[in-house]
Amino acid sequence: MFIITIKINGKIMNIRATWRPLFLLLACSVLSLQSCKEKKETANTDEDMQMDDQGDGFVSIFDGKTLDNWKGDSTYWKVENGNLVGEVTPTTLLKKNTFVIWQGGSPENFELKAEFRITESGNSGINYRSELLDSVPFALRGYQADIDGQNRYTGQNYEERKRTTLAYRGEKAIITSQSNPNEEGSLGANVKNNAWQNREVVASLGNSDSLKTKIKAEDWNECHLIINGNRLQHYINGILMSDVTDNDTVNRESSGLIGVQVHVGPPMRVEYRNIRLKKR
Repeated sequence: MFIITIKINGKIMNIRATWRPLFLLLACSVLSLQSCKEKKETANTDEDMQMDDQGDGFVSIFDGKTLDNWKGDSTYWKVENGNLVGEVTPTTLLKKNTFVIWQGGSPENFELKAEFRITESGNSGINYRSELLDSVPFALRGYQADIDGQNRYTGQNYEERKRTTLAYRGEKAIITSQSNPNEEGSLGANVKNNAWQNREVVASLGNSDSLKTKIKAEDWNECHLIINGNRLQHYINGILMSDVTDNDTVNRESSGLIGVQVHVGPPMRVEYRNIRLKKR
């Protein structure tokens, strides 16, 4: 027992008390404060989770563990150390380019980000708005963000199995149709020196060799594609490398498959990671 001295209306009063009620009062106060703290922390956590869910709008389309939702020839494609790996060996040389293809849909307007690393002898690319060929297994036809180990073509816009080069690195180009699109064979006839002839370079994004210095050899780089309507922009490490406005209403595509390539040629290895998509 102990005595508490208090003052009420100017009068001093002594109250006899035991420790037990005081202890209970203090315990309730502590529990109440702890409960408030936990509620606040829970609220903050929920808020953080909501922000993380919103993020920048990009969604991962490769889990870094499996080829779930991707389809390709397992001779050439695998997952290793969290990366999507395409590899051609001396015993598995290709006769036709082959792709591993995302099975999540055929997006129209979107942004795609992916990091890549490729050996010096390698040749690869990221296809989009592409169609699957029936005549060749795991082959795509369509737009491609070109990637190669010597960085001769990395960043350019190349249309696989169709109009070929639409814009070299450093070019802003406008594409139109061939003059005689209804004639059989007119598409192939309009390609010369591996480039589409009905393209007009309207501006320079920089010298190709100077832009090449912004791309790391045999190290990780980021490719960022901004595909909106008929405008197709390819960025490497945050730098715009090619910019195409496709006014060719005969041959252009507005949606299609996404896939990554290993190319005919010498043994090579390409790796992709952090593949993320944001639909617009």
